[in-house]
Amino acid sequence: MHNSGLAKAMGAVEGCVSPATVENENHAAGSETKVKGATMMRTILGRCFGTIAIFAAVLLIARLDLRAADQQDNKDVSKLLEDIKAQAGDLQRDSEELESFTRSQTSWESHAEELNLIKERINTIGKTIARLQELRGSASPWQQEAIDRIIPVAQKLAANTTAAIEHLNKEPSRIHEPQYQQYIKSNAEAARNLTAMVRDFVEYGKTRTNLEAYERKLELPR
Repeated sequence: MHNSGLAKAMGAVEGCVSPATVENENHAAGSETKVKGATMMRTILGRCFGTIAIFAAVLLIARLDLRAADQQDNKDVSKLLEDIKAQAGDLQRDSEELESFTRSQTSWESHAEELNLIKERINTIGKTIARLQELRGSASPWQQEAIDRIIPVAQKLAANTTAAIEHLNKEPSRIHEPQYQQYIKSNAEAARNLTAMVRDFVEYGKTRTNLEAYERKLELPR
């Protein structure tokens, strides 16, 4: 069920046109073409933002309530957490870049291009989360906790990005409104939180592995 939902979400992305392409076409033509380009951009954003909404819905699927008190760390889960650590780092960088736009006179086309990139980052994280949910039942307790705590932060990121895209879709010239800027700032903060949290879980897992190796070497009781 997870794979099916995310497959639909990712499928919608492939049909999106790059905002950069539209922006280049706008510069190549006169003022009449600029108006037409703006209309195209609003259409593009309107067609793309549904992907994130679908992703958020997939994350709302009830998690498994399995417990694994004596379950060993799942190597595949550890690898996926490493993947999300890298993906969250990319998302944080792009989110902070967009946040910096709120303190300048950057064009709405640049906002649209950066939002489109952030959307793709979130969709990538969503695919990784779906795989983690499938493996949750065979994960160790701390790995299950990591999965459970990643999901709500990812949901917040998806919701904020969807809201920002909807705002830009309706009013592309009003990028300095407080509500829009709050979406952007909240997204950057959530991205930083996700990066820090996943990094800490990954480091915790590595520390546990090293500690258990010493326990076996010293034949300590467990």
